[in-house]
Parts: sequence; C-alpha cells; structure tokens
Amino acid sequence: MSHPVSDEINRSGSHASGTADCQVCAAIAAMVRGGGLRIGSARLPWAGRLPPIHDRREVRSRQTILRPGETLEGVPVICDGWAARVARLSDGRRQILSFLLPGDLVSASAVFASSVNFYVESITAVTHANFIREEFQAKLLGEPKNIKALMGICVAEQEEADRLVADLGRRRAEERLARLFLHLMERLKMRDMVQDHAFALPLRQSHMADATGLTPVHVNRVLGTLRDDGIIELSGGTLRIANLLKLQRLADVN
Repeated sequence: MSHPVSDEINRSGSHASGTADCQVCAAIAAMVRGGGLRIGSARLPWAGRLPPIHDRREVRSRQTILRPGETLEGVPVICDGWAARVARLSDGRRQILSFLLPGDLVSASAVFASSVNFYVESITAVTHANFIREEFQAKLLGEPKNIKALMGICVAEQEEADRLVADLGRRRAEERLARLFLHLMERLKMRDMVQDHAFALPLRQSHMADATGLTPVHVNRVLGTLRDDGIIELSGGTLRIANLLKLQRLADVN
C-alpha cells in the first residue's frame, strides 16, 4: 500500500509563545495537565509551561508522518488521534512496533536524535506537533526530576520492545490479542478514555495482525472465539471487555 508523503500535511506554522496556553496545540497542554507527556505506559511529568512548539500539522488517516532517516524538525508528539510506529520490509510487509496515542512522544530517542529508524503512520486523522528540540532538552536537563523521568521512559520503551519480542516469539494467538487489548486499555485509562471497560478502538483487523504477527484471517478467528466466549464485545469501533478476569488469565497476566 502506498502512502502520500508528509509534504501533503497541512501546516499550521510556528507559534511565537509556545506556552502551555498556546492555542496552536491546546491538546498537548491538556495532556500535560492530565499527567504528563507519555511513551507507552510511562509518563514524563511536566511542571509549568511547555517548551516552544515549532509547528503543528494535521494529517488524514493512513498517511506516512515520518520515514526512517528523515530529518526531524523537532521533538514530535501526538496531539490527537491514533498513529503507529512501524517497521517495513522491502516487500511491503510491516510490523507495528507500538501504537501512538494522544499525548505520546513518538520516541524517547527523538528527544536527542535528529532522525528515527522507523516509520510513523496515521491510523485515524492525526494532529501532531514538534517541540523545538534545544528548548525541550534545556527544560529536561534543567530539572533533575525531569531527567529521572526521561530515564524511566527510556527503560519503559525498552521493556515494551522486549515484551513484543517475547509475545511474537512464544505466545499463542489468543494470548497476543488479549495482551494487546489489556495494554491499550491500560494506556487509555491514563487518559480517562475508558468507561466501564469500554473504549474506542479504531483498529482494523489488519492493524491487529501487524501488531501481533498474525494474519488477518487468524485475527478474525480469534476475535470470534473471544466474542463467543463472552470475553469481549467489539462493535462500531468500540471494544468492551465483558469479562476482564478471563481476558487477564488468557493474557497470562500476573
């Protein structure tokens, strides 16, 4: 599947003040006030004003936001919508490394590196922004608590990569999907986006397949089993975990 390049993204331009009250990216400020910037399940608490924002961009669903080796204009963060970090093979096959949710930094490495070694692709319509890297680094390095939190985020990012390796290498299909759903619910809970074990899930079966190393046909079969067993309900882009205990047991969660 081809992807239009990020040059087609609407650019809102830079904003002079770059404060937490800046209308250019109020969504980021809201996420920070709600508990900090995040990578996966780890968070980077942030006190006071945000560093300046270089620009904000809006992109439609199913677009390429970043490419491996592409020069980053700043430290990218997702303001709104769902995206994914993706590894692509030469024949077009892909592995979704992680899903990116509102308030997520694209990667801890992007705080210090001017490029990444993976694709970032939008799943839904996405708004994302770039913090000015020098200002972002200065804010982090000027506060010992921020440095410690960033180290925690780096560790959490590595732990998530290790979890993916173990899941893909050793776990059954049912376990992989169960762990994916629980992991997403945990992250969405941190954003107050879960009610009664139900949350918006804008993923196609192809996304679930690429995130778990399965085929879409196999994903469809497992989803049917989970439905029939009364463990999940999936309809209209909403997933409800009907039996959390059974899903946790299936996922081998301690």
